[in-house]
Parts: sequence; C-alpha cells; structure tokens
Amino acid sequence: MLKRFGATKVVLGLLCLMYFITYIDRVNYSTASIAFETEFGLSKKDIGFAFSVFGYPYLIFQIFGGWLGDRFGPRMTLTVCSMIWAGATFATGFVESFTGLIIARLFLGLGEGATFPTATRAMSGWTPTSERGFAQGITHAFARIGNTVTPYLVTGLIAAWSWRGSYFIIGTVSLVWALVWLFYFRNHPADHPDITEAELQKLPPQRGRQMVNVPWMPLFRRMLPVTIVYFCYGWALWLFLSWIPQYFEHGYHLKLKDTAFFATSVFLAGVIGDSLGGTLSDWILKRTGNVKLARRNMVAVCLLGALLSLLPMLRFHDLTTSTICLSAGFFFIEMTIGPMWAIPMDIAPAYSGTASGFMNSGSALAAIISPVVAGWMIDETGNWDLPFLCSIVLLGVGVVLSFTMHPERRFDSAPLPGAGAAVGG
Repeated sequence: MLKRFGATKVVLGLLCLMYFITYIDRVNYSTASIAFETEFGLSKKDIGFAFSVFGYPYLIFQIFGGWLGDRFGPRMTLTVCSMIWAGATFATGFVESFTGLIIARLFLGLGEGATFPTATRAMSGWTPTSERGFAQGITHAFARIGNTVTPYLVTGLIAAWSWRGSYFIIGTVSLVWALVWLFYFRNHPADHPDITEAELQKLPPQRGRQMVNVPWMPLFRRMLPVTIVYFCYGWALWLFLSWIPQYFEHGYHLKLKDTAFFATSVFLAGVIGDSLGGTLSDWILKRTGNVKLARRNMVAVCLLGALLSLLPMLRFHDLTTSTICLSAGFFFIEMTIGPMWAIPMDIAPAYSGTASGFMNSGSALAAIISPVVAGWMIDETGNWDLPFLCSIVLLGVGVVLSFTMHPERRFDSAPLPGAGAAVGG
C-alpha cells in the first residue's frame, strides 16, 4: 500500500510523524503538570526546573547524536533513540516523587537528543536540494501540531485515564513508531526496495558508504554563528512550550479546559508558520538562486516580526490582546524553522547530522535556562509578562546576529548560488 506514494514521500511522512510524537512526549509535561504539581507539592520553580532537566542530556547528545547519525546512519540511530524516549515516557507514568520525575525527564532528553540532527541527516540523502526548506518546514510543522493537540489530547487522556495513563498511552505510540522506522527505512535510498529511478534522479548525489570522519573544530567554528542565533530562537521557543498553558491559567484565572483552547490557538499559529516558512524559503531560492536571501535574510525578518508582535502585550494586559500577540509571535518565530534547519545542509552536506547537532545545541541550551529563569521571575515578581520581555530582548539579538550566518559558503569549499568567496573547511 505504501509503495503507491513513493518511498521518498513515505520517509518524509515517517519523519513528520516522529516530530509530531516527540513534541507530544516532551511538552505533555506542561499540561500534565497542572494535574500533578499538587500531588507532588511543587512550586513554579520546581515545575520550571523539571521541564528544563530535559535539556541537559538533550544538549549533550545534540552534537554526539548528530555524529552518530553521520557515522552509523539514521536507521539504527533513530530506532535506538526512539526506544529510549518511548521507555522514558512510559516510565513517567510510574513515578511517585519529584526525584522520579526528574530521572524520567533526563532519560527523555537522552532519547530525543539525537533525533532532529539524525533526521536532518536522513533528509540530506532523501530530499532534493531545492526542497530542503519545505522538508524542514513540514516536519517541524508536525512538531507544532504536536504542541497544538497536546493540551486537548493530554487533558482528555487525564480526564479518562488520569495523568499517569496519558503517559502510558503516548509511550506505547512512540514504541510503535520505532518499529515501523526500523522495518521501512534504509540509510541509502538506492537500497530501498520501493524506490524508483525517477525518485533517485531527483535526489542529491549519494555519498559513499564509508564511515564519516568529522573535522570537529573547523566545523564548530563554521557553525558557531548559526548556533548562537538558534539559541536566541530557542529561548523564546522553550518559554512558549513550557509556560503557555500555565500563563493562561494563572495570568487570566482560566479553568484547565479553557487553557487548552487558548494554548492550542497559539500553537496552531506555529503550525502555519512552520509550513509557510519552509515553502517560502524554497520559493525564494528557486526564484533568485540566492541562498543568503532565502535562508539568512528570511530568518532575520521573521525574528524581527516575532519581536514586534510580542511588544503590545507588555502594554495592554487583556486576554484577547495577549492571545493575538502570542499567536503572531509564535507564527513568526516558527517561520524561521525551515530556513534555519536548511542551513546546516547548505553549509555542510557531508556532515549535516553533526552540523545540525551543533546548531540545535543552541536551542537545547536555551531549553535548560529559559524555563528556570521564567519560573524564578514568576515566583519572585508574580509578573507573567516579564519572561516575555526577556524573549523580546533576545529576539532582537538574534536579528542582529543573523547577518553573521553565511549559508552561501559551503564547508567543502563548493560555492552555492548567490555566494561570495567560499570558505573552506
């Protein structure tokens, strides 16, 4: 049955499903915490710390996990990682203390740490060069669909089977995905029994089957500006993912089911932003042939749009204004995803897993710091808007530093369209 869709589309579909599941697994905590914070006697700082704990192993395994994907291939790397995060999700349903919750979150970060860099490695071989922005945009759109449905999904599961039961069900779904990926995917498209010659001709030249030796320091220096910009993006992202449900609950005294509605409205705007951002970036590239315009400049414009969208909520404190500002801000924040994740493939196609691991370590570091800082600010001041002021400042930093990224300069010294002088690796 899957053969009729084409192997490349099925692989992209499986990756979309993976992004969807991983984000349900990581952000179900923000909705479930409303149910279990009383059971465990947690403060807002405790909630923020437990959310951020996910980021420690997630950060560590960005680069190492990306390297594993480059060296051993996405098939086994993603299979093993997904089994770890599935087990961590399932185990969360058994925790009886704050300590157990922390341990489960650590293993979840361990399992998910390598997923996005390794998925980028898979896309690098299975996606035509001119469709990289779309592929990254649509997969991350499914991540935001995960954000969007999680408040309703987890709220419904909690009502039917308790917050523990919600983790059991989601963990089982994660395990099923791992088995399907292992059965269907191949590291080299030419090895897949369902691949057609027409599909192979559209794909980039396939690299040899030898293990990759990564030039660590030159690649690190090359990706550092991209990593810093992605940290600025990640600060805002993790503020949204960790605190939006509670922002509506406590900032406007809404009931649980009402917080789900408003949180979903915000996350839905991110779905649209992800889908549009990647498609628009590829369209600009096809029309102009200029990688710098399609990737770097678009990132700068979208971060600026997010900054301007969030400003009014600092002046006008009402539910309608806050919802519109947060939705518009998240829309522009997520429009950066397609061009940002295409940049590692543009810069270092031979090391795309490791390069994207370097980049995503910026967001992973933000995942550690941003929720804790936000929780501390809320506990100390009672002001739910103050954390968003910090995000506005960092978004401004991201706009400025975007112009230090150079996706037009390929790491292997092969210039891309619209490039200046190439920089060797």
